[in-house]
Amino acid sequence: MAEQDEALLARVRAMEQAIGEIGTTLDETHTCREAAAFLVRRLGGSVVVDLAAEQGVPPRRAATARMSAGSDRSAPRSESTALPGPGPGPGSAPVHTLTAALAVGDEEPLGTVTVTRIDGVPFTTDEAATVHHAARLAARHIGHARRLAATEDTALHLQRALVAEPGRPHPNLEIAGGYLPAGLRTLVGGDWFETVRLHFGRTLLVVGDVMGHGLDAAVDMNAYRTVLREVAATDLPPHRVLRHLDSVVAEDDGRRPATCLLVRVDPARGAATFASAGHLPPAVFGADGSAELVDLPVGPPLGTGVGGYEPTTRPLTPAETLLLFTDGLVERRGEDIDVSLARLASLRLPPDPGPHQVVDEVLRRLGAHRAEDDVAVLAARVRARPTA
Repeated sequence: MAEQDEALLARVRAMEQAIGEIGTTLDETHTCREAAAFLVRRLGGSVVVDLAAEQGVPPRRAATARMSAGSDRSAPRSESTALPGPGPGPGSAPVHTLTAALAVGDEEPLGTVTVTRIDGVPFTTDEAATVHHAARLAARHIGHARRLAATEDTALHLQRALVAEPGRPHPNLEIAGGYLPAGLRTLVGGDWFETVRLHFGRTLLVVGDVMGHGLDAAVDMNAYRTVLREVAATDLPPHRVLRHLDSVVAEDDGRRPATCLLVRVDPARGAATFASAGHLPPAVFGADGSAELVDLPVGPPLGTGVGGYEPTTRPLTPAETLLLFTDGLVERRGEDIDVSLARLASLRLPPDPGPHQVVDEVLRRLGAHRAEDDVAVLAARVRARPTA
């Protein structure tokens, strides 16, 4: 009875060790290598992990590991106990092989794990259980990583499709936009920009940011954008557009809060009217390349139902380029937002920067490609009227 208890305890310890060592990242090849290294340390011999490919294509060899000469299977994990390399070649010595499917339950196998011993004893029942447990654990992590990647890819394509083709502004306005997902994992959020044609040659510029990341944030962003287009078509002033949008969204408890900045540009009057729902202020780049932040009142984010949005109007000449952006452009972890905005305001671009140059230069100089949050920017400049 004591031997059975000891064997059961050893199996539990092996499972706990596998949980701690397999699947530490979202990289499937790294997960396969962790599984191979774990099994070599526990069972000795050599391990091969193959990942299945599409039909008609040979499996991909994702990981190989073998016990180094003179190493101890019971030794703690270290780089010297599991070395990458091919499995043992054929020979006359006794060969024992155990193969387990990389699968969870009745799911389609993602590949196989094969453990081989030469001049060793056959695999015990407990050792076979360890191999199958490690294979299931690796399969679970690989499946999770693939599903997450598919979700992120869907969200990224949705977001890029939505921000890549904003509504056409009037010909009297030149615009440029850009969107960057966050970090190495392509964390997609709810950042977006839009332009809406209004009457009398005016154009409404929009930048918004839905709380959170992933597919849900991208879907909510699309809902905000759709409602905004409908409300903006009534040609209400920007602060009333925000008020109406806030009340509509507040009726849906499932919608995430969002910040939003609206700018109605009127080239004929040489003026721009601003309204903000919890959003950071825009910047205006002058003919000399210097930047100035627009001082405007900030109302609550959309979705609260509180309202309280106020308009601000200022001149906007053909010599100036307006820049709207989401917080990912300037915010840095552990830094006060005033410091972040001051960094943007201190930029000095080449003289007479147009929208495309402003977008490119600002993204580059502020290191937006390394930002921890996704970034959306929209730049606009009034086209100068041809002189007679």
